[in-house]
Formats: sequence, C-alpha cells, structure tokens
Amino acid sequence: MSLDADEIAAVTESVRRFAETELAPGSLEWDRDKHFPVDVIHRAGELGLGGICVSEDHGGAGLDREMSVRIFEELAQGDTAIAAYISIHNMVTSMVDKYASPELRREWVPRMAALEALGSYCLTEPDAGSDAAAIRTSAKRDGDDYVLDGVKQFISGAGSSDVYVVIARTGDIGPRGISAFLVPADADGLTFGPNEHKMGWNAQPTRQVILDRVRVPAGHLLGSEGQGFSIAMNALNGGRLNIAACSLGGAQWALDRAVEHLRSREAFGAPLIQQQGLVFRLADMATDLEAARCLLHRAAGALDSDAPDKVKLCAMAKRFVTDVSFDAANAALQLHGGYGYLAEYGIEKVVRDLRVHQILEGTNEIMRVIVGRALVDAA
Repeated sequence: MSLDADEIAAVTESVRRFAETELAPGSLEWDRDKHFPVDVIHRAGELGLGGICVSEDHGGAGLDREMSVRIFEELAQGDTAIAAYISIHNMVTSMVDKYASPELRREWVPRMAALEALGSYCLTEPDAGSDAAAIRTSAKRDGDDYVLDGVKQFISGAGSSDVYVVIARTGDIGPRGISAFLVPADADGLTFGPNEHKMGWNAQPTRQVILDRVRVPAGHLLGSEGQGFSIAMNALNGGRLNIAACSLGGAQWALDRAVEHLRSREAFGAPLIQQQGLVFRLADMATDLEAARCLLHRAAGALDSDAPDKVKLCAMAKRFVTDVSFDAANAALQLHGGYGYLAEYGIEKVVRDLRVHQILEGTNEIMRVIVGRALVDAA
C-alpha cells in the first residue's frame, strides 16, 4: 500500500517520536548491560512495526518497501541495534505471511505483526555463511512430521524469540535440496548456545540455535519441499534494504551530532565550525548519505514494482549504503576527537553497531558478486 505525502509525514513523525522517547533514552544502558529490551519492542508493535510490509488481513500494516526504509532510518536514530533486530523480525514475519499454510498464518502472523511474538531467521551455520547453499542442517520426513538436526550460527534474538524460521536440507546437495520450516521456541530438542561477546549489537542477543531431533508437523513446512533456498534469498532482498536503512539512520544521527559538536567546541580562538576543512568534511558526509538515500529508495521502488533488476539494485543499495554509512559514522567519531571515543557520547556505539551491517544479510563482497553477475549476464 502506497501512502500520500501527508500520510507519509504522519507515519514518519510517529516513528520518530517512538525512537526519541522509547529507544534513545535507554540505548547506551542497553548496550553497556547487554540488555534486550523486549518490553520496548512489544510497545513498537502498537505502531504496527512488527509487520510493516505484511498484508493487512492478518494484522500487518500493508505498507510498501519505500515506506519501510523510511521507518527503519527513523528507528535507527533511536537505537541502531534494536532497529536492526526489528528489521530481522519483519523479514521473518513476511516469510511466514507469504509462505505458511493458512492455519499457521492465522496462528502466528497477527501476534508477530503486533510484536507480541518475536521471530528469528536461521540460515547461517558454523561452516556455511556466504555459501548458503552448503548448509548441513537436515530435515527428514518421518510420517506426519519432519525431524530437524543441526546447528545455526549468529542468530539474532535466539533464546528470546518465540518462533524460528529454519532453513534446512531435505534433499540433495545444492540449493534445490533446501526447505524452510517454522519451529516454535518450545519445540522439544531446541536449545541455544551462550550469548556471543560481540563488537557491537550488544542490545540484542546473538546465539547458536541447536536442533537435536526437533520434531515439527509437516504443516510447518513453508512453501514446498525444495523451495527453501528461493524463499530465503527472496526474503533477503527486503532484509538488505531494511538493514541498509538502519545504517543510514545511525550515520545520519552521528552526522547531526558532529555538526552540533563542531558548533559548540572552540579551538584556536574560534568555534570549530568555522574551520573550512572541517566543514568540507561535513559536506562530503552529507552528500554521501543523501546519495545513499537516493539509491536505497530507488531499490525499494524496484522491489515494490517487481522490476527485473530488483535483485541487483537491492545488492547495490545494501553494499553502497552500509559502506558509506559506516564511513560517515567513523568520520563523525574523528570529528569529535577524544570525545567520540567515550561511550557517553554514543558515537562509538553507532560505529560498532554499523560495522556488522557490512557483513550480515550477505557480506558486501557477496553483494559485489551479485551485481557483477547481473552485469555479465546482461552483456
């Protein structure tokens, strides 16, 4: 669903207020204490932020991708790590909404769209990251059930989520032997590793998901057998845009803080904002972020319209926006001098949080592979 200009402004302002009042005040404390603020995430559901692009018939907001990236840019200005988790949750909700049986949709989608039930996306494994088609987690048919065995790595929300979309092998080696399953958190045999000690994203847990003869009904298969790799890759198109938007929001926040700092900080007898070299750096940062924003919205529009080059554009946007945003946040830290290195200013947290955006949802090197292949195939 596309909104008119007044509706876009109203939704954006509503999300901005939520980020300012619910996310920003606790951001530094959550990072310091490695606290996952589930209560705050539940309140985000009151704004419909658990199913932004999910159909309205089961409680989703039914918005388009262009509105989604606006929302995540705003959320990330409150807390980049929590915005990123909500992005991943939205990807999971969309997968369940699009591919689950009618019964599973009725059971799960309304609660997930309201952020009453949290979701995690389980693709990566200890020995299968960028080469996702090499996953080893298995799902074997046993009567009316599937039995899942394996380990998933780097899973956001693991141990706190209520439902897991697990990508597992049901057939031969390669992408055509992969399927997707919905696994409830209370399934027997489902356990979790310890919370990982990470550079950033401390406000959301990251754990292994361990499946030891986890039995789920055959009706928990998403789509059909052998469709899982396609489901996972299609979901990542939207996920890449949303994580890019989170990078953009974090970088914009850091740039705004840098402008404030240079305006208030004096050196050599005058405010730093009067140093032309520093102003040039601000101008370059602002230009880079606006260019990134334009590409992000171009890719979102392509995904909304199902354009032939949507996959290429989503990869371009993810690579460019996350790289540019990290560089801008890092430059903002430099412009703060020693203060940028102090936790209380929040800049170093954004730099740490944004760094992983160049790795997850497909590394930026893999984004270059996708773009390069599209160019070669079109030649």
